[in-house]
Amino acid sequence: MQDQEAFRHAFRRLAAGVSVVTALDPDGEPAGFTATSLASLAADPPMATFNMARAASSWRAVEQTEHVLVHILGARNRAAAHTMSLDAQLRFRGDHWEPGPLGLPQLKDVPAWMLGRIIGRYPVEDSALVVVRIEDGGFGEPDEPLLYHQRQYWRPGPAID
Repeated sequence: MQDQEAFRHAFRRLAAGVSVVTALDPDGEPAGFTATSLASLAADPPMATFNMARAASSWRAVEQTEHVLVHILGARNRAAAHTMSLDAQLRFRGDHWEPGPLGLPQLKDVPAWMLGRIIGRYPVEDSALVVVRIEDGGFGEPDEPLLYHQRQYWRPGPAID
């Protein structure tokens, strides 16, 4: 369909920040995915949103859990972003993560992370909008942002005055 192709091409031209959302599935196994849809919803109370396909391998975990960890990635986390976008069986192989708050999978060495309580899951066609209330968080070493644009990872260039 021509409209779908135009949509895909248009959004490939929109640079997006890269984050990773992790959870525990109902069996207690780590689940997670790379996301470019993270957005701030409100500052008081602190809330954020992300979108995901309900056919995604991590949907079962997000659908059935109360909490997720949201990781803001920096340029140094490019490998982690890639790993978390691979087949679900490969995402948690390696030492790039450890158990974090509430036993949730926590990526190591990220610029920031937030513990979110899921307060809403809103199905939209084959996807879902997930709303989380931020309950805790922490910071690592600062880094340049990691961006996703035109199917590639980027770091920003010089600032434009």
